[in-house]
Amino acid sequence: MAIALRKHEEIAKLRTANKIVAGTLELLRAHAKVGVSLKELDAMGEAYIRSHNAKPSFKGLYGFPSAVCTSLNEVVIHGIPTDYKLQEGDIIGFDVGTEKSGYFGDAAITVGVGEISKEDEALIACAKDTLYHAIEIINDRMRFKELSHEMEKFILSRGFVPLRSFCGHGIGKKPHEEPEIPNYLEGDNPKAGPKIKNGMVFCLEPMICQKEGASKILTNGWDVVSTDGLRSSHYEHTVAIINGRAEILSIV
Repeated sequence: MAIALRKHEEIAKLRTANKIVAGTLELLRAHAKVGVSLKELDAMGEAYIRSHNAKPSFKGLYGFPSAVCTSLNEVVIHGIPTDYKLQEGDIIGFDVGTEKSGYFGDAAITVGVGEISKEDEALIACAKDTLYHAIEIINDRMRFKELSHEMEKFILSRGFVPLRSFCGHGIGKKPHEEPEIPNYLEGDNPKAGPKIKNGMVFCLEPMICQKEGASKILTNGWDVVSTDGLRSSHYEHTVAIINGRAEILSIV
C-alpha cells in the first residue's frame, strides 16, 4: 500500500480546494429549506464551485451525473439530485468534491429541513460527533485499523451501526487514493496494517445506519441505502496530519 506523504506546499493546495468545499456546504446548508428542489441545490453548489475557479470533481466521476451528492432521508450516500422539493422534517446529506490546480477537496454534512424529530437529531449528531471524536484522537502513533475500530465503538455506543462496504479514503492529486478507511474494524487485529504518519491527507466519513449496516444500491445505480430501509446520516472532513495531529482542511 503506497500512502502519499504530502509536502507543505501540497497541503496548502489541498487546503485551498477544501475551503471551496466548505464554502459550498455552508451555502447548501443555508438553502436547505422547504420547497427547494434537489436539482436547484445542485445547481447552486456547482455555480459556487465554478465561481471560485474550481471544478466540481464529482461531476462525471465514475459516471456520476451531478456536482453534489444529495442523499435524502433513507439514502446514506451518493444520492442523485432530482426534482424532489424538500419538505418539513426531511433530512438531507450533501457531499461535495472540488478540484483546483490539480488537487482535490471532499467533505459532507447532513442537515434537517425545518423541524425534525428527536430521533433524526440523534442520528445526525452521531455522524458529526463520530467524525470529530475521530479527528480529536488521531495521532502519528496510531494505525488506521485502530482509528476504524474507535469509530465503530463510538457509533455503537450511540445505539447506531456503521454502513458497510463503503469507507473513507486518501485524497490528493486524485479524489480517491490509498488508504481505504472503513468506519468499522475489518478483521480481528486493530494493531495491524499501516500507521498514520505526518504528511498524510485523508477523508474520514462516518456513515450511520439505524439497525442494519448492510448496504444496497437502488435502481438508479447510485443511491446507497441500508437494508433496514430507515433514515441515515453522513458527515465527512478532509484532514492532514501535521505535527502528529489531524488538522481539518475542509473548513472556511
